[in-house]
Amino acid sequence: MKRIVQILFVSLMAAVVISACQTAETRYETRWAGENLAEILVNLEDQLGGFDQTMIETNYRYNELYWAGMDENWDYARYQLDEMLGSLEKGFVRRPAREMSAGQFVNTAAPNLMQTINEGNKEAFMDMFTRFAASCNTCHAMEDVPFIQMIIPEKRTSLVKL
Repeated sequence: MKRIVQILFVSLMAAVVISACQTAETRYETRWAGENLAEILVNLEDQLGGFDQTMIETNYRYNELYWAGMDENWDYARYQLDEMLGSLEKGFVRRPAREMSAGQFVNTAAPNLMQTINEGNKEAFMDMFTRFAASCNTCHAMEDVPFIQMIIPEKRTSLVKL
C-alpha cells in the first residue's frame, strides 16, 4: 500500500510539473530584462556577452599574473592563474566552440606555468611565461584573430599593491 501511495504521489508531482510547463507563457515583472522568459533570456545573454567578456578578464589576469611573477609573489600568481582558468571555463559555457582552440592553452600551457609558479623560480617563470604568451597567440590564430597578439607586459597598470 505504501508503495502505491509513493507511485501516486510521484505521478501527481510529474503531472503538476508537466502542466506548469505547458501553460501559457508567464509574464514577469522585471526592471529591465524583459516581459517573458524568452525575452529575458535573450537580454541576459546579450548582457553577459560572448567570449569578449572572458577575454577582457583574462587580459587583466594575464597582466596581474606577470607582475606577480616578477615580484615573486607566488600566492598571487597562483590566484591569478586559477581565476583566469575559471573565467575561461565560464566563457566556454557561453561559447563552447572556443574550448577546442583553447585546449592546448588550458591543458598544457597553464599547467606548465602553474608548476613553474609552484617551484618559485623567477627565471624559470620568465621562460615559461613567454611560452604561455605564445600559447595565447596560437589560440588567437586558431580563432581567426591572429592580429590579437599577447606580449610580455612592459608597464604595470594595476592598482593592486603586490
